[in-house]
Amino acid sequence: MTRPNRAHIAMFSIAAHGHVNPSLEVIRELVARGHRVSYAIPPSFAEKVAATGATPVIYTSTLPTDDEPEAWGTELIDNIEPFLDDAVQALPQLAAAFEGDEPDLVLHDITSYPAPVLAHRWGVPAVSLSPNLVAWEGYEKEVGEPMAAGLRATERGRAYYARFEAWLADNGIGTHPDPFVGRPRRSIVLIPRALQPNADRVDEGVYSFVGACQGDRAEQGEWQRPADAEKVLLVSLGSAFTKQPDFYRECVKAFGDLPGWHVVLQVGKFVDPAELGDVPANVEVRNWVPQLAILRQADAFITHAGAGGSQEGLATATPMVAVPQAVDQFGNAEMLVSLGVARHVPMEEADAATLREAVLALVGDPGVGRRLEELRAAMATEGGTRRAADLIEAELS
Repeated sequence: MTRPNRAHIAMFSIAAHGHVNPSLEVIRELVARGHRVSYAIPPSFAEKVAATGATPVIYTSTLPTDDEPEAWGTELIDNIEPFLDDAVQALPQLAAAFEGDEPDLVLHDITSYPAPVLAHRWGVPAVSLSPNLVAWEGYEKEVGEPMAAGLRATERGRAYYARFEAWLADNGIGTHPDPFVGRPRRSIVLIPRALQPNADRVDEGVYSFVGACQGDRAEQGEWQRPADAEKVLLVSLGSAFTKQPDFYRECVKAFGDLPGWHVVLQVGKFVDPAELGDVPANVEVRNWVPQLAILRQADAFITHAGAGGSQEGLATATPMVAVPQAVDQFGNAEMLVSLGVARHVPMEEADAATLREAVLALVGDPGVGRRLEELRAAMATEGGTRRAADLIEAELS
């Protein structure tokens, strides 16, 4: 294909691993193709962004960070209000940061509401980079409208919608908040099509599934499978919802001293490994691990079923036990189960006996392995990073 001339591309995201990490290889590829990429991000992710060759554009965010997951509250309105609050205060910062250096194209995470507003102001295209599932035909009736009805039944929910509509109107946008958030003009979906509910009803003129854009992850380091490990199990609840010492103790109880098994137990930064008590020699406890490097050698994966972990499990053909913690993880868990490659164990049922039975049953089922290999082969055709960059460059022309 004919490549467009070098362009200035602006990417916008929030300070959360699950939203930044999926975009990084795409940004790295765009820089390698000669484009100048400015990446608007809070300071905690500036170094990670700069490593791609993009220029971090720093702004101050009011959103809770991965270090304070409890700050997101427990109700839907608790989850969505912070994004609007942050957008209202961040928009003037971002407009000032790009004044006189406006981009030719805006890329944005699904949570970055100022980005499409600025694209409208600048008269340039906006493309969503979605790190998780997208809306399908019928989504509004099946999911969106019942959810909105619940919000509109409360004073706080009505105030949220009124404020959102006023903010959009003040910026020359007449779109209702729900389609503004959930129905982008164009979206590149950074998950495998296999993880998308009702994929046959997704408008592929708007949404392009490119699958995982993982890169080689060499900078994260390697992991060596022990010579005596017949089977390897990785346990990880991601980066945010990891303050679960009781769960980790159940994992140690389930798999500690299990003949032939080596366990890598990632406990995150909120749990001191000493809280787990005596740990058998076959259990390797870490605060952080190079997840993809381990999955390439693992035989099973106990995961919170975040979008990143789910697709890494599929990409490495690793059977999964899904123990979801929040938001989209429950839907991802059900998708993995429906694909025949996972068990869903609710957190309140995740005792040692249940976890052990689930892992051993998955690993012992040859049908699970066959389905995983079929999914891995299908994912390999989705194009990944290079196709994502091709589609972005098509928007420039």
